[in-house]
Amino acid sequence: MGVKKDLSIEFLGVKCENPFFLSSSPVGSNYEMCAKALRAGWGGIYYKTIGIFVADECSPRFDNVSKEGKPWMGFKNMEQISDKPTAVNFANMKRLKEEFPEKIMVASIMGSNEDEWRQLAKMCEEAGADLIEGNFSCPQMTSHAMGSDVGSSPELVRKYSKAVAETTKIPFIAKMTPNITDMTVPAIAAIEGGAAGISAINTIKSITNIDLENMTGMPVVNGKSSISGYSGAAVKPVALRFVAQMLQNEKLKNVPISGIGGIETWRDALEFLLLGCRNLQVTTSVMQYGYRVVEDMKNGLMHWMDERGYDKLDDFIGLALPNIIPAEELNRDFKILPKFDYDKCVGCGRCYISCYDGGHQAIEWDEENRRPSINDNCVGCHLCLNVCPVEDCITPGEIKWKENRPQVDVIYKKKYE
Repeated sequence: MGVKKDLSIEFLGVKCENPFFLSSSPVGSNYEMCAKALRAGWGGIYYKTIGIFVADECSPRFDNVSKEGKPWMGFKNMEQISDKPTAVNFANMKRLKEEFPEKIMVASIMGSNEDEWRQLAKMCEEAGADLIEGNFSCPQMTSHAMGSDVGSSPELVRKYSKAVAETTKIPFIAKMTPNITDMTVPAIAAIEGGAAGISAINTIKSITNIDLENMTGMPVVNGKSSISGYSGAAVKPVALRFVAQMLQNEKLKNVPISGIGGIETWRDALEFLLLGCRNLQVTTSVMQYGYRVVEDMKNGLMHWMDERGYDKLDDFIGLALPNIIPAEELNRDFKILPKFDYDKCVGCGRCYISCYDGGHQAIEWDEENRRPSINDNCVGCHLCLNVCPVEDCITPGEIKWKENRPQVDVIYKKKYE
């Protein structure tokens, strides 16, 4: 019998059956797609961004980055907001809410001025949306009055958030752009304008690959390409960083956040929850594996909860956040030397090469027996541990204290997956 745990959670006053939502993107852009996703078990949908402006798209418009045989390390998307008529999109949302009343429908909207934001907010109410997301962050809009150009301006974010908040009582979520140095600035502006929550991150401006045949970027559109949004596994570290910085900001620490960026597995989802997110959005994983991937995410999360003795999400949301501290506060009084398990070592020499050419020349190499060993140059950086292809062959070993430093109990990771 499978493990069952309570994955329900409240987000902005709305009870969600689970935190897994489709993000505003190609994976939730019409009735048929959304209905199939909801039947597959997603808790809700951020419907593809709706505007008064209707996009005229190019072809092709997708590309991906691979590394050492692993496809989809990152994904490039040149789509803009919805290319369907505004009325059609809201009609789809209304029908979905009527047919799936227990699911959460989030209307993602984007205007080019205050009047459009107000008009769209009213249409969200008429469609029965549970929540509204303001897309201040799409990086490939053809109009500079919309998208990430707006999201990098705190004044515009505040003004448009206020326009929506004054027009409707539906909770408003401001979607942040990562194409900025400090995300807390526009996020605070959004809250000051009346936003109730934040979603982050949207895609990162990118050129994924250069086509050597046509001497342009990918994808190639009539011999040309353009800078546009990057998503997928490669952006997760960036997303986690921005989420942590916002939730550690005094003015944002209590603001509900929907986490986006590289969520492909239950473990990815868990990492966002542990930093404090109460809602999760997924696109790139669905584009690879289909809507059924939500079952893997839910099952993996429930098994982890069962192993750790957690009954509900609120038992562990935000537990990792206090342990993310400024660099100047890290304990620098010791080093942890690596330990080699020679029974597992395959003699590949990767640790030796990496340490010599990219580290501290701290590994000696026995050519006859093809075995590494540590010398006195080791600083405990663990580059060798990170490049070793064999699980648990190199692990944290002896703790050595720097001279005249106070010794304390050291908490460290003992097992690397």
